Amino acid sequence: MAGNQTVNNDLTKLNKKDLLKMYIYSQAFVSGFNYEKQEAPGFAFSMMPVIEKVYKNEEDKKEAYRRHTELFLTEARLSHFVIGVTAAMEERNANEHDIDPVSINAIKAALMGPLAGIGDSLYHGTLRPIIAGLAVSMVIASGYSSMVGPLLFVLVMAGVGQLLRYFGIFKGYEKGVEFVGAMQSSGLIDKMTRLAGIAAYAVIGGFVYKFVTINVPWTYKAGETVVSLQSTLDGIVPGILPLLYTLLMLWLMDKKKMNPVVLMLVTMLVGIAGYAVGILG
Repeated sequence: MAGNQTVNNDLTKLNKKDLLKMYIYSQAFVSGFNYEKQEAPGFAFSMMPVIEKVYKNEEDKKEAYRRHTELFLTEARLSHFVIGVTAAMEERNANEHDIDPVSINAIKAALMGPLAGIGDSLYHGTLRPIIAGLAVSMVIASGYSSMVGPLLFVLVMAGVGQLLRYFGIFKGYEKGVEFVGAMQSSGLIDKMTRLAGIAAYAVIGGFVYKFVTINVPWTYKAGETVVSLQSTLDGIVPGILPLLYTLLMLWLMDKKKMNPVVLMLVTMLVGIAGYAVGILG
C-alpha cells in the first residue's frame, strides 16, 4: 500500500521466453488455412502460449480462443506484428480488465488491410521477383548445372520471412504495450472499433459486386422494344441481385445459425437448377 493506491501483485506479464514460444508456435500459422476462417486457426494456435499464461479462469480462456477463431487474413509474414500487438492487448485485458474484448478483434481487422498491402507489394511483388530473377540467371550462367541459384532463392526468401516473423512478434508486443495503453487512455480504441466495423462493411459491400454474379435472362416486349429484366435491374441499382442474395446468406448464418458449407452447396444447386430451367443465365 502506497498512499491510497493498492499495488496489484497478481499481474501476469509475458517475458522473452513466452514471446519466443509464440514465435515457434506461429511457424504453423498457415497450416490451418481454410476458406471459411482463412488464417484464423493459425492465429488462435499462435496465441496459445499467451492465453494459457495470462488467463487463470477456464471461461476466460475459452472466450479468448473463441475470439481468435474469427476470420483473419493478411500477408502471412507481416501477420506476426498483429500477433505481437494482440498478445499485448490480451495481457492487458487479463491484468487490468480495462479493454473491451471486442476492440481486440477490431484492432486486428484494422491492421489486416494495410499490412496485406505492404507485405504483398514488398515481399511478393518486389523481393520475390528480384531474387527469383537472380537465381534463374545464375542457373542459366552455370549451364543449368549449379544449385547455387535455387539455394540462394530458398535461403533469402525463408530467411527474410523468418526475420519478419521474429521481429514482428517481439516489436509488435513491445510497441503494442505502449500502443494499447495510449489508445485506451485517449479513447481511441472505441473510435477504431466503430470505424473498423464501418470499413469492413464497406469492403465486403465492394467485393459482393465483383465476386457474386446473378444473371436473369428474362426479356419482355414493351411495344416494339425488347426489354431485358437484368438491364432494368442494373439500371436501378447495379448488382442488386448479388447484394440481396449475399444479405440473405448473412442473415441465415447470423440469425438462423446455418452452416456456411451447407449454404455454399445450396447456392451451387440453385445455380445449376436455375440455369437448367432457364431462370438464371
